Amino acid sequence: MVNAALLVVDIAAGLTLIFLILLHSGRGGGLSDMFGGGSMGGSMAGSTVVERNLDRLTILTATIFVFTSVILSLRLQP
Repeated sequence: MVNAALLVVDIAAGLTLIFLILLHSGRGGGLSDMFGGGSMGGSMAGSTVVERNLDRLTILTATIFVFTSVILSLRLQP
């Protein structure tokens, strides 16, 4: 029962992580430009609030994914 719940959380965190990484801006454009963050001078303007929050959310999701993966691997060993 616990393994199934951990597996669901692990899969959800993995899919969320993929989505959040795709939202990050590359060399030009991304989530911050979509909401007007790029109007302050391009990439030289620094991080906007949206980018910083997106970074924090991505780090949190990646941490959850790593911990659930490690716990699952330890629980499923013979």
